[in-house]
Amino acid sequence: MREHFERVLVIGGAGFIGSHLCERLLAQGTQVVCVDNFATGSPDNVAHLAAVPGFRLLEHDVTEPITAAVGGADLVMHLASPASPRHYLRLPIETLTAGAFGTYHALAYAEKYGARFLLASTSEVYGDPTEHPQRETYWGQVNPIGPRSVYDEAKRYAEALTVAWRRSRGADVAIARIFNTYGPRMQADDGRMIPAFVRQALAGTPITIQGDGEQTRSVCFVDDTVAGLLALAASDLTGPVNIGNPHEMRVREIAALIRDIAGSGSPFEYEPAAVDDPRRRCPDISLARERLGWRPEVSPLDGLRRTVESIRRDLVTA
Repeated sequence: MREHFERVLVIGGAGFIGSHLCERLLAQGTQVVCVDNFATGSPDNVAHLAAVPGFRLLEHDVTEPITAAVGGADLVMHLASPASPRHYLRLPIETLTAGAFGTYHALAYAEKYGARFLLASTSEVYGDPTEHPQRETYWGQVNPIGPRSVYDEAKRYAEALTVAWRRSRGADVAIARIFNTYGPRMQADDGRMIPAFVRQALAGTPITIQGDGEQTRSVCFVDDTVAGLLALAASDLTGPVNIGNPHEMRVREIAALIRDIAGSGSPFEYEPAAVDDPRRRCPDISLARERLGWRPEVSPLDGLRRTVESIRRDLVTA
């Protein structure tokens, strides 16, 4: 177990989860190099960190080699990838190359400096699962040529490359499978379920639910996700390890809770389900509980309240 890292390279650090990760690391006294090409992330997400000692922001596309000018690190955290359907459908090749070349260059950099490497993978590797809840031993059911495949397969390949690097070169690696994460700094228009529901509820327009709303998701507040990632990084586990909230909710329940929090009268409107949309999604986090001592602490009610207020503020100042 590592109690502290001196210098961490956060690739994709100006994204939603990455920016919260940079913030938490700096609060712990760790130096942070935040690397992002701003394809979907934004400098605004880390602007408040610019004056914090030990923080450096570098614009770079990780599909190209990471130069020596970045300097050394003892932990590399690779989160670079479009993550919302709207973004990865708009940037399909970029999504695949972030998973392939991006992971390769991040692993090569970690190897050069003897750093631990953590890959931020996703619950999407399980596809539309036949096992419920999903354990890390489940191989998944993924359509390799469907519209979601550019994201699913990019992460599956990234996992395979990470494990191959460990087996062939003895690299110190870890794989986190992140389940639906939400919280402040989500883009209100990025197409993901929670910010879309919040934006519609605040505007008083119909809340659009794909499918019948009976499909389930297990949503995890970003602070909990970040805590899980850091616990895994500090451990000696390779994984993969599920990082998510096992509290399963129907999509229609999530929409209703957001509507109530926003004090909105928005009606629900139903539209056809997205292709390959999973019917159930819920992590088994036994491994994370037992080996990392980690579990989510923020309730959906508290987390969604904080998210609604954050998006409300962002919309007012936009």
